Amino acid sequence: MSLDSKQSPQPLFNQFASDNYAGICPEAWQAMEEANQGFVSSYGDDRWTERACESIRNLFETDCQVFFVFNGTAANSLALASLCRSYHSVVCHDMAHIETDECGAPEFFSNGTKIMHTDGANGKLDLDAVELAITRRSDIHYPKPRVLSMAQSTELGTVYTPDELRAACDLAHSHGLRVHMDGARFANAVATLGVTPAETSWKVGVDVLCLGGAKNGMAIGEAVVFFDRGLAEEFEYRCKQAGQLASKMRFISAPWIGMLESGAWLRNAENANRQARLLASELARIPGVRLMYPCQANAVFTEMSEKATTALRAAGWHFYSFIGTGGARFMCSWLTTEQDVASLVAAVRLACAEA
Repeated sequence: MSLDSKQSPQPLFNQFASDNYAGICPEAWQAMEEANQGFVSSYGDDRWTERACESIRNLFETDCQVFFVFNGTAANSLALASLCRSYHSVVCHDMAHIETDECGAPEFFSNGTKIMHTDGANGKLDLDAVELAITRRSDIHYPKPRVLSMAQSTELGTVYTPDELRAACDLAHSHGLRVHMDGARFANAVATLGVTPAETSWKVGVDVLCLGGAKNGMAIGEAVVFFDRGLAEEFEYRCKQAGQLASKMRFISAPWIGMLESGAWLRNAENANRQARLLASELARIPGVRLMYPCQANAVFTEMSEKATTALRAAGWHFYSFIGTGGARFMCSWLTTEQDVASLVAAVRLACAEA
């Protein structure tokens, strides 16, 4: 008997557990293929990486400093480490990825910087709570607040408006803090807001952005974008020390060219958001299903009975009961179609009816 015949049959539908489940979009794949020609200098000293950096500068309409790393954990952790010393602290939301999902990497790479989390409705920071966290103590026995970190879009699928971001950045800067943005799904936020990337980043006060690629159609790779170039001093050494300096850098950087120059970066996010809105509206009509948070990007959080979620999993559907919130999280991607949404909705309707 062959190995394949021993395996359980795979469900004949696409999954909603994560936007990481989707493969590489054609534009990113083509760019990698074009870069796979002949002999090219290593470690980022190549025309593909130079062109990708310039594409990102054009996207943000500013002369930013750009570095490419393998994944979001490295991007966030190394960016925060560049902004902090070991006796500093980073203020973030309770549900921030740097707090809940990065295995202490920000603390590790910064030699001990403390993560201080605060609450806030729908995954967004409450600025009164932020100010309290910054000002509650100033003595030498307490880690000194140095960075305010925000996610755009948030871990709960909500999106900060430019005015909300500006208020948060102004507060942080008034207390001498730098502002870090976790932009794993930054493209989804831009698509929702209908603004330029500049208008929801450096123009409102963000100092460094970790710009996501993998969740938006790329194979691997995130870009660390320093809008304040002075903060990027010796960042390349951090990348090397952390094992994030790719020898064949062109295969991380070239997909950014394909994504940005073709417009796929925004189109992919628009499709993911559109399918998520459709999914949210259809699920909200099913008795026994409650939407937990506003659907403002490509995530849909629902609450349903344990029997219903068990039945869905038994039918082959993959999804997370999200950390700290319960419920079921469904993520849409660049590859999600209306038929995919219809299949999931039908399955949820059947599971709730049986439950």
